[in-house]
Amino acid sequence: MAGQARGKVTVDAEECKGCGLCVESCPPKCLELGPELNSYGAHPARYSGEECTGCGICFYCCPEPGAIKVYRMKAKGKAVAATQEGENASAV
Repeated sequence: MAGQARGKVTVDAEECKGCGLCVESCPPKCLELGPELNSYGAHPARYSGEECTGCGICFYCCPEPGAIKVYRMKAKGKAVAATQEGENASAV
């Protein structure tokens, strides 16, 4: 699923248990298990840096509270032009 990222995920590597539930549940597949080990001796999840939709499914699937944070980017609004009467009208 290609496209511009609409969100961002941060994973606290020291809180992650490396279960992989977030990796399997991510629709755009932008999460992966990293090669390094954390203090639990597990491979923590990490964000690949692109294609996140900001859906939050990874957050809801994660059994470890606070390990994953999902940030949604604000949608870019359409340009607005002022009319002669001072009212706003959508630009084309």
